[in-house]
Amino acid sequence: MERVRQAYSSVAQLYIELFGTRQQVHVDDLAFIERHLAGGPGAVLDLGCGPGHITEHLRSLGVDASGIDMVPEFIAHARATHPGGRYHLGSIERLDVADHSIAGILAWYSLIHLPPRHLDDVLTEFRRAMAPGGTLVIGFFDGDEFAAFDHKVTTAYRWPVDEFSARLVRAGFAEVDRMQRPFDGTHRPHAVIAATATEQ
Repeated sequence: MERVRQAYSSVAQLYIELFGTRQQVHVDDLAFIERHLAGGPGAVLDLGCGPGHITEHLRSLGVDASGIDMVPEFIAHARATHPGGRYHLGSIERLDVADHSIAGILAWYSLIHLPPRHLDDVLTEFRRAMAPGGTLVIGFFDGDEFAAFDHKVTTAYRWPVDEFSARLVRAGFAEVDRMQRPFDGTHRPHAVIAATATEQ
């Protein structure tokens, strides 16, 4: 993860310019996130929040959302741009929260650089943090088979949606919704899954 942090730090300003506002998020993605993470009580963590724009969008809907990212440049931008929000440096691998204390987690493209073994560990950590019935929303690159590819920042992975869903089940989640968007000539195939934390 240190390699990933350094890679994003080196391109942070460009990333912010390209992706750092709510208007740069696909409207269908925002609607999916809102449908599953807005309207309920409890704390929501935007893990890998980047510039903080989706965290702020959730807050504008009344969600008790806070953002966590490992890239200092992103957290500094988020704090400056959204001074009313809560943004903290932290790792998705070790969440600084009590067991079963979180109502929702958004992991929007923040797991794309994790190989399978590390992905499973992180999903297990998410489940530790989440209350039963809490909602997890994950956006990632879709593919017919699991494969690494040369992402513009650093190596990333694409996943078949069914296989990703199966890993969620093994970590203690149950899928409740999914959305896929094929290659459109510019953007890679995209998938998003919403899942609830099961009783343990």
